[in-house]
Amino acid sequence: MTQKEHDELQARIAALPAGNITCKTINGKKYPYLQWQESGKQRGRRVKADELEALQAGIDERKRLQAMLKGAPAAGNTNEDLHLTAFSRIGEELRAYIRPVLSFRKRECFARLHDYLYSQIADKVLILYGLRRTGKTTMIRQAIAEMDDEMFSRTAFIQVSAANDLAQLNQDLRQLEKRGFRYVFLDEVTLMEDFIEGAALFSDVFAASGMKIVLSGTDSLGFLFTEDQQLYDRCILLHTTLIPYREFDRVLGIRGIDEYIRYGGTMSAGGIQYNAPIFATKKTTAEYVDSAIARNIQHSLRYYQYGGHFRHLYEMYEKNELTSVINRIIEDINHAFTLDVLTRRFRSHDLRVTAANLRRDRSAPSDILDQVDTDAITEQLRQMLEIRNKEEQTVTITDVHRIEIKEYLDLLDLTVDIPIVHMTDFNARDSRTIITQPGMRYAQAEALISQLILDDAFRSYDLQERDRATERILTEVKGRMMEDIVLLETQTARKDAQVFHLQFPVGEFDMVVFYPQKASCEVYEIKHSTETAPEQTRHLKDEKKCAETASRFGTITGKYVIYRGETKDVDGIHYVNVEEYLRAL
Repeated sequence: MTQKEHDELQARIAALPAGNITCKTINGKKYPYLQWQESGKQRGRRVKADELEALQAGIDERKRLQAMLKGAPAAGNTNEDLHLTAFSRIGEELRAYIRPVLSFRKRECFARLHDYLYSQIADKVLILYGLRRTGKTTMIRQAIAEMDDEMFSRTAFIQVSAANDLAQLNQDLRQLEKRGFRYVFLDEVTLMEDFIEGAALFSDVFAASGMKIVLSGTDSLGFLFTEDQQLYDRCILLHTTLIPYREFDRVLGIRGIDEYIRYGGTMSAGGIQYNAPIFATKKTTAEYVDSAIARNIQHSLRYYQYGGHFRHLYEMYEKNELTSVINRIIEDINHAFTLDVLTRRFRSHDLRVTAANLRRDRSAPSDILDQVDTDAITEQLRQMLEIRNKEEQTVTITDVHRIEIKEYLDLLDLTVDIPIVHMTDFNARDSRTIITQPGMRYAQAEALISQLILDDAFRSYDLQERDRATERILTEVKGRMMEDIVLLETQTARKDAQVFHLQFPVGEFDMVVFYPQKASCEVYEIKHSTETAPEQTRHLKDEKKCAETASRFGTITGKYVIYRGETKDVDGIHYVNVEEYLRAL
């Protein structure tokens, strides 16, 4: 092609419309929109019906001429041409890889990934990290799927394995850079032994020369160690572990707090969207706790500072006792991260609490759970949960172990502390540890039931009585979990407020939301019920409790019961549907 022909072709391209036409659904109707890139930012406008056909023809012609100008677009490259050492996808192979996610809804944090790719940010990489099955790779595929043809032609997806090292990856990236690739996604990059100590390569060499590099992986601690050392000040962190109810509802298309309690924590539930359910069985839950959490901690410590940061957890993990500790915390009814919880003889809280509640039930008391072989059921459950009693522990757990495990679980966003305020002691510092993945906790309750139904004494009762007992166990668990979920998500969302559980000498407010700047607060009861009942509001209507609360935390601007029924007002108390409440946060 002569220079004159080249210039003429460029002029023809410049005169044609750029971008792609997509459809947006507004109030149930689909409308065409033109989207294009301008000055590094994504622009868009509504397309009128009478211009749609001509506009699409112009866009198609522009792409045809651009392909002619390039002669051989980068998307036509193959891995054989490039001789990359790590497994990679480009061109048509990459297009086939992203096709299955085209219909998936996007997570809220996707916007930050999108903004990085289309921004003018230089010298920084984006780190997309979180526990397994929280949507990281799906988000990458969705981001690539949004690209126009020109941008797509300069994009590569690399799947890193433990067999790779930074020297190999450096050579791969240099090849891609020479071929004009500018958008590189490196998945599971923390599997490389030398990643933590040498990650500055990505920002200082390749991002600095104009590449947009996205690093993703399940080793959250590895990324945090890297951000503290090699990539300090040269990375953007995007964490995917915490999945609130509103995202579970909107992205997966699954409605109902009980479904969130059962499966919440991963972007997977029954294959409706994303992946198969992780927390559907105790086996898959146990595998997840071990591989996604316990191994995550130890993998990071093994490679951080060349193994010099093992601290006190190395022996515990090597002897398979770290998973036991994590499961103890998840099962504990009070969510207390204390040394006593980690070392005392294991007992099923769910079995004991439900037995007591059935025994004193006002309408139909039952002793069915007092008759079962509690020791045998507890022993089977303990084995299923891989929990070791003190005499079986080969590592003596000390308070140092407890502190370090809590540090890492907090960094993984698996645990979050909610303050407990005592009205009788202003200086008391107490809290409850909330597990951010509810499906883990619910799977333990189902494991208990699987052992209970095998008990001879339990099977001697009629079916109706057995069903009532098992349902009561699950209802008790759901009630405590729903309270945790509301507290956690309220604390996460209300940045201008303090959220806590308020304890009186007798009784409590399940949740208080205190606004220091306004000198006001709201008080809440949280009930896993679909019906209203006087006992639900007895504390909210207690004049002494309300006066003490107002004196300490300002004017009470609202009294609420969050429950599963419909939103309405009853005798001055606002009843709020839990799903509506969580979606609105």
